[in-house]
Amino acid sequence: MNRHSMVVRVMCFVFFFNGVGLAAEDLRVLPETVDGIKTAEMMGQYLRGLARAQFEDWQEQYEQRKTPEQIAEYQKALRSKFIEAIGGLPERTPLNPQVTGVVARDGYRVEKVIFESQPKHYVTGALFVPDPGRFKPPYPGVIEPVGHSFTAKAREIYQSVGALLALNGIVALVFDPIDQGERGQMLSQWPALSGTRAHTNLGVGSMLLGRNTARFEIWDGMRAIDYLQSRSEVDPARIGCAGLSGGGTQTSYLMALDERIKVAAPACYLTNFERLLATIGPQDAEQNIFGQLAFGMDHADYIMMRAPNPTLICAATGDFFDISGTWTSFRYAKRLYSRMGFAERVDLIEHDGEHNYHKPLREATARWMMRWLLGKDEPITEPSIDLLSEEEIQCTPDGQVMSLPGARSTYDLNRDYEKKLAAHRKKLWATEDHAKLSDRVREITGIRALRELPQPRVVDLEVLKRDGHHIRKMILTPENGVNLPALMFEPRSVSRSVLYIHEAGKQTDAAPGGPIDNLVKSGRRVLAVDLRGTGETQPGTGRNLSGATGSDWKGVFTAYLLGRSYVGMRAEDVLVCARFLKEQCGEPVALMAVGSVGVPALHAAVLEPDLFSSVKLVRTLTSWSNVIELGRSVNQQVNAVHGALTTYDLPDLAGALADKLTIEEPLDALGQVMQ
Repeated sequence: MNRHSMVVRVMCFVFFFNGVGLAAEDLRVLPETVDGIKTAEMMGQYLRGLARAQFEDWQEQYEQRKTPEQIAEYQKALRSKFIEAIGGLPERTPLNPQVTGVVARDGYRVEKVIFESQPKHYVTGALFVPDPGRFKPPYPGVIEPVGHSFTAKAREIYQSVGALLALNGIVALVFDPIDQGERGQMLSQWPALSGTRAHTNLGVGSMLLGRNTARFEIWDGMRAIDYLQSRSEVDPARIGCAGLSGGGTQTSYLMALDERIKVAAPACYLTNFERLLATIGPQDAEQNIFGQLAFGMDHADYIMMRAPNPTLICAATGDFFDISGTWTSFRYAKRLYSRMGFAERVDLIEHDGEHNYHKPLREATARWMMRWLLGKDEPITEPSIDLLSEEEIQCTPDGQVMSLPGARSTYDLNRDYEKKLAAHRKKLWATEDHAKLSDRVREITGIRALRELPQPRVVDLEVLKRDGHHIRKMILTPENGVNLPALMFEPRSVSRSVLYIHEAGKQTDAAPGGPIDNLVKSGRRVLAVDLRGTGETQPGTGRNLSGATGSDWKGVFTAYLLGRSYVGMRAEDVLVCARFLKEQCGEPVALMAVGSVGVPALHAAVLEPDLFSSVKLVRTLTSWSNVIELGRSVNQQVNAVHGALTTYDLPDLAGALADKLTIEEPLDALGQVMQ
């Protein structure tokens, strides 16, 4: 045995079958639980462990911010990191606003508004304007980004906030987010692809471009402020922002980034990441900013980044966003505001209810806005409000912005950017030194050089006998908390060795008479391995945010928050396993990857080509640019690398392998074989 491989041969598990007969053959390697953790929960547990270290570092950094200078420096740096992580912000272009109708109500009027946050990218909203006979302009203005609701601004709770503000002398712009209300972005899939499903679908392509779904929402919100400030009735110096749920997410982002927002009241969103990951886990695409745990941006930071501007946290006791995390974030924010001498400018209201814009929260929001924007602090009671029907509040002729002439969707905007990047990549790979490009690929993916990867701990288990060969069960542990179950198929006479990985797990092609069995019968030693999160460690089905995500979406988003990718982590698994196998046979190994694991396999082979004699990819995604082109994708989130398309696409890597690579049945982003 090669002395460089750290192999521990321990018979540590007892199985009911000894594998003598095929009928009794059991190819499972791991027990149902390892160290008390179910194998399907391995990646969640591992990633939460990494996150805990970030939480500790966050607390340490927080305690060091004492002086106004330190706080100001922290706020500036974190805003810069935030904007960088979402891919920067677009340039300001003409809003070209339209008022398509006006509905009068007692004490206010509602104007139906359309504006362009980017050229031909339309935003629909309802502008609630106080009766000038009761309140004298100019008025303060409040934007209300809507939460995850199919009817969006037409929904009662959102209209109620707008009307309540107008009845108390404040203009309110209640506007539809992308993929909700009148803003379906892919009408061919509407309404099935809407809300969180659509946001996450959009997020896959956006990630590849170094963007985030949140970028579109944040910019819509900033342009909504531009629109408010353009109105003669609105005092541009007195701007607020309030929203619930997904609107609470948008409010949190906007209040942290846009200094024009003087007063904010996010509702039913703020908790903290420690509790979020321990309870419901990360949610849809716009709620996860790339690397934010790594660069130190937790929920409390959204408040502290705007200190000492007034902020009210609206919360519900029974919310699925954990209330104890809400109070923890509030406490950190309160302490920071106190250090600055403005403790009274941050507060929290908790209502005994579940996730919703409850009447007491709406009233508290209106009172908070009045206190800081109008200088009035008095109880607010929401009256009975004559709300607009869905038809009355509709801004567009047929209810969808994408039916307007020349309308541009979020997918169109991503395609525009990808065209620019494609031209850049073509020139880059034609002129740049490939060694330097490989270094850039490492930097983007986080894949370490082979020399930096530790030798795996290896546990040999039982041996199964088959006709003409035997199968060794083993566990390879490349790092603490990650156990890769493996099967080593060993013929009597070995001609060469193959590392075999399959998206559905090592057992898929391992049955007698199957692809692996045929390789072994031809004299190949085959190491079949479940990469992390596949096969025996694949998470359960659970909730699927869209066809774009598989059952591992929570793990993928947790890794994303940590600034890591499954492609990078799985590529390192490939490298560790290939090195182990090479040390067994003394020569480079053939690599065979079936399905989605072909993407990390391709990365591994390009970055460490000396490990591999040949590479064969079967039914693997042909290109990331195809994800952008089609808009929709199926289970591609796990193989999305943030910002990869700014430098390379999968065909660029394939070209670097030249004659060493064979590709069979390449797939498009929808999982269809390309002709």
